[in-house]
Amino acid sequence: MNEHVLIKGNRYGIVLVLDPEVPFEDLLIEIGVRFDDSSKYFNSNTQSAITFEGRDLSSEEIDRILDLIKKRTTLRIPYVIDNRKETEEQFQRIIEENESREEASPPAEEETRYIYPDKGDGLFYKGTLRSGQTLEASGSLVMIGDVNPGATVISNGNIIILGSLKGTAVAGAAGNRNAFVLALSMAPMQIQISDIIGRAPDKQKKRFGGKTTDAQIAFVEDENIYIEPVTKSVLNDINI
Repeated sequence: MNEHVLIKGNRYGIVLVLDPEVPFEDLLIEIGVRFDDSSKYFNSNTQSAITFEGRDLSSEEIDRILDLIKKRTTLRIPYVIDNRKETEEQFQRIIEENESREEASPPAEEETRYIYPDKGDGLFYKGTLRSGQTLEASGSLVMIGDVNPGATVISNGNIIILGSLKGTAVAGAAGNRNAFVLALSMAPMQIQISDIIGRAPDKQKKRFGGKTTDAQIAFVEDENIYIEPVTKSVLNDINI
């Protein structure tokens, strides 16, 4: 029988090589078999990352694979990274930061962090983030999809969400107060721009902008975060 799934190891965790020509449902069955056969080699106490090679996967397909691995093994995989060198370097920095903290707390069991570097012109991401998931970009981030309550997007630059922002957004994470957050539907639980934080009141779901279906933009002015409808004049005033 031809092998359509290959499991490899690297210094961060697992590389899952998938045949691009095989239907996903067939691959899912073979992935389950592979992890059943190799589960005894995994260290359940090790924080691992997983990288996918061979084919492009949707967010839903990645989630299904992670759910299957969780059911078939005791392996915990809190990170999903791509296979570029700069991503590995960013992931290594995160691991080193965690190790430098005394008794550092690992991510929650259900949390998955998608880590992507930009290529100088920002990161483009398509998919919906569910509760417990985090998407990080080393530059600006353009996302098509929703950020659901309990999910987080983090960017050193600007964040543009062509969908609903109902979770948490952190823009200008490296200290840029000129960064902004723009969403077609703005109903966040928390927005942070650099070191300035705006949180939703406990008894109010929509923190910013009131009841509106218009796209809105969040920015820092006078040590506060303001959110206004997206207009030409507002965009002209934004410092990038």
